Amino acid sequence: MSSWKKAAKAGQRTHRERHQPKSREHLGLLEKKKDYSIRAKDCHEKGAAVKLLRKRALNKNPDEFYFHMINSKIQKGIHREKQKNEEHTPEQIKLMETQDLKYILFKRNIESKKVEKMQSVLHALDAANETKNKHTFFVDEDGSAKDFNVAKKLDTHPALLNRRTNRPKLSKLKHMKLLSVDESILPKIEQQKHMAYSELNKRIVRERELTIIQQKLEMDKALKDTKVPKPKTIISATKDGPPIYKWKYQRKK
Repeated sequence: MSSWKKAAKAGQRTHRERHQPKSREHLGLLEKKKDYSIRAKDCHEKGAAVKLLRKRALNKNPDEFYFHMINSKIQKGIHREKQKNEEHTPEQIKLMETQDLKYILFKRNIESKKVEKMQSVLHALDAANETKNKHTFFVDEDGSAKDFNVAKKLDTHPALLNRRTNRPKLSKLKHMKLLSVDESILPKIEQQKHMAYSELNKRIVRERELTIIQQKLEMDKALKDTKVPKPKTIISATKDGPPIYKWKYQRKK
């Protein structure tokens, strides 16, 4: 049933609004009552908001403090929130929400044992060779620095001078039984060594990440104790470390 039939049935008369005459089409659409109602309502809402803001500005206490004063700054006349340091990484949030403290402690012990086992095999000899240091030799007044032979002084082979570890003397090299190694195998050996160090590094990072999560969960558990007064925050939590709190000393009975 149409709207005018419903109005006639209710005893009301429907007033139809005329359209825009052709002579005034260049002025645009003719505003209807429903369009005016929407525009008037929007105008009144904006006016009420401005009136409320003006009232709040007049009643504002200049000495009042709120945290938005220190958590925001003005950039080109616009208030913008300061970027806060994220306390947790996505991986930390996922583990803290899905796992408990016992599971984190269990996985951390496993990673720690694996790291210790790998470190006992890999002695980080390459890192020692890459370390820059100095070895000073003192020459007698009669001798010349140009004629000084380092290999002869160290009693080793000249090819081993660049090594800082595992540099045997000539006397030991004569008695050592060196195996002949094919040159094609050397790149594979180097690749395996690189993969072993890479895995060790990943496990160390993993063990450190689990340690941070364990400390954060332990701190959250300590904060849930309602018998102890709320502590004072010393350092907030970061991605690389747990928060640090200071509890008020209470004398035990």
